[in-house]
Amino acid sequence: MKIGQLPLLPYFMPGDEALALAVKDIAATRHAVLLANHGPVVAGKSLNEAVYAMEELEESARLFLMLRHEKTLALSQTQIENLESKFPN
Repeated sequence: MKIGQLPLLPYFMPGDEALALAVKDIAATRHAVLLANHGPVVAGKSLNEAVYAMEELEESARLFLMLRHEKTLALSQTQIENLESKFPN
């Protein structure tokens, strides 16, 4: 995989400044990062390069999860309630 090692950041609530700071710290040394319960963030020298990296990452992740029979990690009830209170319908 061209992206190399993919760091996984813990879950942060959407809009949390700590999330932006965590991504900023990783971005100095990595081209991609996986945000728990959000998804990947990738970078490239061009838009096309970033798109190709995302496609490769998605396919690699799909194969990894299929072959290892990994389970997804759902949000806790408390995390869901926090989201619902911050972002009401």
